[in-house]
Amino acid sequence: MDTLERYAPNENLRRDEAALRAADITWHFAEVQLDLSQAASQDATSFTSVTTLNFDTASGQTFVDFIHESVSEVLVNGNPIDLEEAVLDARIYLSGLRTDAPNTVKITGAASYSRSGEGLHRFVDPQDSETYLYTQFEPSEARRVFACFEQPDLKTSYRFTITGPAAWHLASNQPIVDEVFHEDGTKTVVCSPTPRISSYITAVLAGPYHVVRGEHVQQLPDGEELVIELAATCRASLADHFDGEEILELTSRGLAYFHELFDYPYPWGKYDSAFVPEYNLGAMENPGLVTFTERYVFTSHATEAQHEQRANTIMHEMAHMWFGDLVTMKWWDDLWLKESFADYIGTLANDQATDFTTAWTTFAARRKAWAYVADQMPTTHPIVADIPDLMAADQNFDGITYAKGASVLKQLAAFVGADAFRDAARSYFRAHAYSNTTLDDFLSSLEAASGRDMGQWADAWLKTSGVPKLRVQYSVDDAGLITQAELIQFGTDPISGETICRPHVLTVGAYTLEDGALARAAVQSVELTGASAPLPFLVGQPVPALILPNDGDETYALIDFDPASKASLLEHLGGLTDSLARATCWASLWDAVRSATLDAQSYVGAILKHAHTVTDAGVFTVLNDQLATTISRFAAPELRAGLRERAAKVLTGWLTEFEPGSDQQTTTARTLARLARAGVAGEVIDAFLAEGENRFSVTVDEQLLWDSYIALAASGRLDAAAEERMQAAAKANPSSVALNAVRTALAARPDPAVKEHAFDTVLMARDDQGALSNDALSAVALGFSLGSSSLLAPFEERYWAAIQPVFETMSMEFATRVIQGLYPMHQDLAGAVEQNSALADATSWLERHDSAPKALRRILIEERDALQRALNAQAFSRTSR
Repeated sequence: MDTLERYAPNENLRRDEAALRAADITWHFAEVQLDLSQAASQDATSFTSVTTLNFDTASGQTFVDFIHESVSEVLVNGNPIDLEEAVLDARIYLSGLRTDAPNTVKITGAASYSRSGEGLHRFVDPQDSETYLYTQFEPSEARRVFACFEQPDLKTSYRFTITGPAAWHLASNQPIVDEVFHEDGTKTVVCSPTPRISSYITAVLAGPYHVVRGEHVQQLPDGEELVIELAATCRASLADHFDGEEILELTSRGLAYFHELFDYPYPWGKYDSAFVPEYNLGAMENPGLVTFTERYVFTSHATEAQHEQRANTIMHEMAHMWFGDLVTMKWWDDLWLKESFADYIGTLANDQATDFTTAWTTFAARRKAWAYVADQMPTTHPIVADIPDLMAADQNFDGITYAKGASVLKQLAAFVGADAFRDAARSYFRAHAYSNTTLDDFLSSLEAASGRDMGQWADAWLKTSGVPKLRVQYSVDDAGLITQAELIQFGTDPISGETICRPHVLTVGAYTLEDGALARAAVQSVELTGASAPLPFLVGQPVPALILPNDGDETYALIDFDPASKASLLEHLGGLTDSLARATCWASLWDAVRSATLDAQSYVGAILKHAHTVTDAGVFTVLNDQLATTISRFAAPELRAGLRERAAKVLTGWLTEFEPGSDQQTTTARTLARLARAGVAGEVIDAFLAEGENRFSVTVDEQLLWDSYIALAASGRLDAAAEERMQAAAKANPSSVALNAVRTALAARPDPAVKEHAFDTVLMARDDQGALSNDALSAVALGFSLGSSSLLAPFEERYWAAIQPVFETMSMEFATRVIQGLYPMHQDLAGAVEQNSALADATSWLERHDSAPKALRRILIEERDALQRALNAQAFSRTSR
C-alpha cells in the first residue's frame, strides 16, 4: 500500500482509497462491544464502543474508519499508540503493523446517538416516554457506531456484545448465545459470530420492543429440515395496531418461494423484522435483523395498496439475503447488482408467493414512473454508474438503480427466458457466496445459463442513459385501411447525446372500441433490435381505436401514442379493463403532462372521468396523487382554482358513491383533504372534524384527522378555537404521527411571521424544545412549503445564501431534507419560463458555484429541473386552453 494520504475532513472515502486498502488488507474477524445501558438518559449524548479488529496487512500501515465523539485508547497488538498522532477526524491511522502475522487492534471510544436516522438512532416515544434504539448503516454509517473498515469488499465475521437495561429487547444479526444479568439492573447479551458480511449490513436493535415470534420450517431437496426462527417487533405503544402474525406469514411464504427459486438455503440463521420509528428508508436488508419503517404498522385504515406495498417491501428485503448480503458488489458502482435485482425479484415474489394479484400493475404505475422521472433528469446515469466516493454512493439509491434496473431485468428475463435467468442466479450464488462481485461476474453466469453473448445487451441497457420512447407509425388508404405500419423507437441519451437504440422483446396490442369498452382484438410479439420493426398484423385492417406498444409492460420504454390512440384514451380509458395495459397507458399519459406534450387540464379531466372505474388500489392511489400534483404544479395558475373546484365536486360525489370504509372512499377522502389545503372542499373538512358520524359515512381515522387539520391550517381557517381542539387531540393521543402533524399544521398557516419562524426552525434544525429529529424537521419543512409563491418569495434570497453552509455543517440526511424541503418549488408562471426568478436564481447559483460539492450540486440540479418542467407544463397548459 502506498504511503497513506492524511487529510481532513476525511469522511468521504474515495473509490481509489478503498481499492488500495482492499488490496492490502485481509480481515479475519471483528468483535464489537456496545454499552447502551444509559441510553434512556437524555443527558447521555454518547455510548461506549469497543471494537477489536484482527487482520493481515501486506504494507504494515492502514487506516480504520470511526466517526466518534471521542477516542480514549487504541491498542495495536497490545500496545497503546499516540492518539494525537493516529486519530484524525473520521480515521485512525495505523503504522508499524506486522506484515508476517495477523494484527489485533482494539479501539475504545465514545460514539454519538443520532437524531438523523444515520448510525445509532435514538427515539423517545411521546406516548409512554420509553427509549428505542436502532441502527441504519447503508452506505457507510457503521463507522458512526464502531470502528471498522467501512467498504463493502472488506467482509469479515462480526461478533456483537451488547449491554442495556435488563427489561430491554437486545438484538443483532445473529442469535444470542449468552445472556448475563447484572445487579445494577442491566444485562449483557453475546451474539454468535456472523458469517462474512460487509459492515453496512450489520445491525443492532435495543429497547422495550413488542415482539411476536414464530418459525419457518421447510424440507430441503436433500431431505434436511430447515428451521428458521422468526420475530417481528415494534414499539410497545403500537402493539395494538401491529399485525405481527401477518408479517410472519408473509415472511414464511417468501422464504419458501426463494428457497425454491434460488436453490440455496437461507444462510443467516434467524429472521427478525423490526419496525422502527423515524426511519429514513422503506427498509434495510440487514441479514437476520431486517429493519422497516414503522409506517408499515398501520394506525389508520390501511388500503389494499398499502398492504401490497408492505408485502412488496418484505419480499424486496428478503431477496437481498441472496442478492446483496450473500453476494455483495465490490464497490458502489455496481449497487444495481443488489437493488435492481431485489426490486425485480421482490415484485416477482409478491406476485407469485402472496395473495396480491396486482403487483406488476402497481410496479408499472408507481415504480416505473419513479424511474422515468429520474432517467429524464440532467443528473441521470447508467444503471452501472460511476461512483467515485461515498457521497456519490449515498445519492445513487435512486429511481434508476432501483426501478429502471428492475424494469431492465424484467426485459432481460423476457430476452433470455425465465429459466435461464433463474439458472444464472443459482450458479452466481454458488460461485460467489460470501464474496464480492462486479457486472462481469453476473454476465458470465448469465452467458453460461443462456448460451447468449450478453456483451451487446449489457452495453445497450446497463451502460447508457435515457428513456427510449416507442411509437407506432402507419399509413392508410382511401378506404381507411392500414397499408403500412411499423414500431419505432427513438430518444436521446442525455449524457452522450447519442440516439437511443436498445434491443426489446415486447408485445404490440390493437384494441377496438365496443360500447365504450376498449377490447384487445389482436397482438403481435416483436423483437425490436434496431430503430424500427414492421407490424404486419395491422396491415389491411381499419385503424384500431388504440394501438398499445409494450402491451404487457415487458420492457422499459415510454409510449408516444398516435393521435387516434391518445384521443381514445382520454375519452374511453375507463373502458380499458386489463389492469396492466391500463396502468401502462396512465403512466405514459402522466409523463406527457410532465413533458409538456399533454395539457394539465386534459389529464385532470381524464382522471375525473375515468379514475373511479379503476379497481386496482395501487393505481387508484397513484392517480389521486397525480390529480393533486397536476393541479398544484402543472396547471396554468389562472386555471387552478377552477380545476380544484371541479375536482373537489367530483371527489365529494365519489365519497357517497363508493362503499363506506372501502379503499376507494378512504383514498378519496385523503385526496380531498390534500386539495382542501388551497381552500376548496371546506364543508367536507368541517364534516371530517365535527364530532359524531359525518354525512359522508367516512371513517375519520388518525391519518384523515391530521390531514384535515393540516388542510384547515393551510387554507387559513385554523382559528384559536380550532387550534385548541387540534392541540387537545394531540394531547389525548400524543403519537409521533400526531405531534409531527401539529408541527406541519402550525407551519402551514398563511402568515408571514409563521413562515419566518418555520424557515428559521428548519435551517437550524431546532425548535423551542431543542434539536429536531429527521421526521420533525421534514414536518416543519412541509408546513412551510404549503404557501403561495408570493407568500414564500421573500425567503428565496436567504435560501440561496444558506444552502452551502447547511450542506457543509449537517449530515447528508439532514442537509438533503433541509435543501429539498425549503427549495422554492411552488411557482406561478407569469411571463416566459426563462424569466421566472426562482429558476434564474437556481441557474445563477449553479454557475457561480461550479466548485461546490458534487452531491450538493446534484440536489440543486434535480430541483431546478423539476421546477423547469413544472413551468414548461404551466406554459403548455396556458396555451392549450
